[in-house]
Amino acid sequence: MSTDETSRFVRLKVELVLEVIDGEALTGGALQRIAESAAQGELPEGERGHAESAVQEDEAEAVAYLVDPFDLVGDVPGAELVQASWSSEQVDYDPDSPDWDLDGDDDGEDDV
Repeated sequence: MSTDETSRFVRLKVELVLEVIDGEALTGGALQRIAESAAQGELPEGERGHAESAVQEDEAEAVAYLVDPFDLVGDVPGAELVQASWSSEQVDYDPDSPDWDLDGDDDGEDDV
């Protein structure tokens, strides 16, 4: 396949497991990020209360407010982030379980 026939788009799949070791620090950081986003006009004031409530009730929500895919690829030379989505959820983690084999090929595609 020639360069003209190949896609210029690359899908990057990343799966992370974080251990929350200080919930108060995590929540505080998320609340600070929300306040900064509201001050910069990035978060409508009407949504601020909902966001603050969500991060105080759920550590996974706090992580979602603190992790930004642009931070992962923003400095990659020659590339521009076109679209991103991410989510977070609390999970039961067992590093010895085969379900948590991050090197496993779960969709039949080659991982890079």
